[in-house]
Amino acid sequence: MNLNTFQKNTKQRVDSGLTDAIESLPGHADKLKQAMLYALLIGGKRMRPFLVHATGQMLNVSSEDLDGPANAIEAIHAYSLIHDDLPAMDDDELRRGHPTCHIQFDEATAILAGDALQSLAFDILCHYPLRQDSKRIALIRILSKAAGYNGMCGGQAMDLAATDQQISQKQLEQLHNKKTGALLIACVEMAISLADDVSPENKQHLMQYAQTIGLAFQVQDDILDVTSDSTTLGKPQGSDQAQNKSTYPAMLGLRQAQTYLDELHQQALQALRALPYNTQLLVSFTDFVIHRTY
Repeated sequence: MNLNTFQKNTKQRVDSGLTDAIESLPGHADKLKQAMLYALLIGGKRMRPFLVHATGQMLNVSSEDLDGPANAIEAIHAYSLIHDDLPAMDDDELRRGHPTCHIQFDEATAILAGDALQSLAFDILCHYPLRQDSKRIALIRILSKAAGYNGMCGGQAMDLAATDQQISQKQLEQLHNKKTGALLIACVEMAISLADDVSPENKQHLMQYAQTIGLAFQVQDDILDVTSDSTTLGKPQGSDQAQNKSTYPAMLGLRQAQTYLDELHQQALQALRALPYNTQLLVSFTDFVIHRTY
């Protein structure tokens, strides 16, 4: 199966699963349900669910077992974007070419929608049909660490603290390994936890791949904020520079940032070449991350 077909199939599975999860909720707060659905379904590349399913398929995990982690991590991602866009954070009015959640509804509803999506993610992991129920706790542990203080939220706090500050490249990498990388690493780690007989060596190669692709994802994001336009990005271009954020182009210069992205690309492919599996989907995903335009 090629990249486009796999992406399309993954998106259909995730959109259907998350829509069903929210529509099955009781109707005592309909506006909140509408905001949750809006945040989930106004677009998005579904890259994190793709990484869950592609890694899991490579390791012979069933799609049904992967649905829970894929849906849960997309719910976490959607919640993080709602909160990122709030006036107290990045104060953005456009996301994926649509009004952000607090603009479409209101600020209080957006905050609650983010909160509810976060808890929905863990409800999904607790209750979705899983063939080996003993593995459920590992999934919850991985996602809770990646989403919280030791992962995404901690990275977001570091990002806010670094605004208008000069930090080192090592500090910038630590920031993005948490803010962006933690959820991408969790995608791979959850797929590994559902697989049988993944050797410690192969797990190490996969985790190295996940960490590298997480960093590459952020470097390309930073580059696109400089080189792309608002229509293509679906959000305001140049917002990082306007807010004086710490980014790779600001730190290294655009050309050097692109060189660094190329280096990360090769490191990710090298990690995949060390694996005794059919890695073609992950190779295609890597190329997509590096060369994407939005």
